[in-house]
Amino acid sequence: MADFNYNHLRYFWAVAQDGNLTRTAERLNVSQSALSVQIRKLEDRLGHPLFERRGRQLHLTEAGRIALDHADAIFATGDELIGTLRETGAARQAVRIGALATLSRNFQIGFLKPLLGRHDIEVILRSGSPAELLLGLQSLALDVVLTNQPPPTDALTQYIAHSLSEQPVSLIGTPQLVGKTRSVAALLDRHPVILPTLGSTLRTSFNALVDRLDIRPQIAAEVDDIAMMRLLVREGFALAVLPPIAVRDELASGMLVEADALPGITETFFAITTDRRFPNPIIRMLISNMGSDST
Repeated sequence: MADFNYNHLRYFWAVAQDGNLTRTAERLNVSQSALSVQIRKLEDRLGHPLFERRGRQLHLTEAGRIALDHADAIFATGDELIGTLRETGAARQAVRIGALATLSRNFQIGFLKPLLGRHDIEVILRSGSPAELLLGLQSLALDVVLTNQPPPTDALTQYIAHSLSEQPVSLIGTPQLVGKTRSVAALLDRHPVILPTLGSTLRTSFNALVDRLDIRPQIAAEVDDIAMMRLLVREGFALAVLPPIAVRDELASGMLVEADALPGITETFFAITTDRRFPNPIIRMLISNMGSDST
């Protein structure tokens, strides 16, 4: 691209970091109109608008987000040159992943595993509520959202839910508490149980199961965080309704044991994306990798 003007790209890079044309113009000691001209020339060269104005703030478009990622890499080359000669550092591609705050950490590590140890990729991992994460996906601040809750569907925002893994759900407990009994009905009749909170799909399925079995279990705790459920069940005072993947290490060590799977109850893990003209190819690779692992 012989006629590409990197000065235009540098001005865009500066504005993208500030999100405000006036502030960037003052910082660079150039006029606001001159800065606007440089941005328009870059947009004309790339064939896509890079910003959209919302009030006084400039927000990146999808093309703008991609241009920013490349600008970050391009303007890191000076540091990369110095780093290479000093045997430090290299330019890296950003991958922005959001995960439900209560999602199994073991599942998240499994999704990220192909990226671990790669020096050419920087993983930006954020956790939050479903609403926060989907907002990040819409605003292009995230490339993908990991969740165990299918997203809402409407005509305005069409999410794509990639089913990555469907895990069985079992009664989990310490060896002392479970003993030799593996019967779900017998264990629930005998011991208190730690459950997901009301409103979750897992809790709804469990309530339907115990109703069919005509059991009224003693509820020891209701918890919306799988990591906290994992810690509580290790204390040995109650059983827990969990997918075994959430306590994989404890099961392997014998600290916890798995009773029978709860019939008809599974937990599905999703990767949520949106339809983008320029999807992050790393995300596509990760989703394909999980799909091949689950078959």
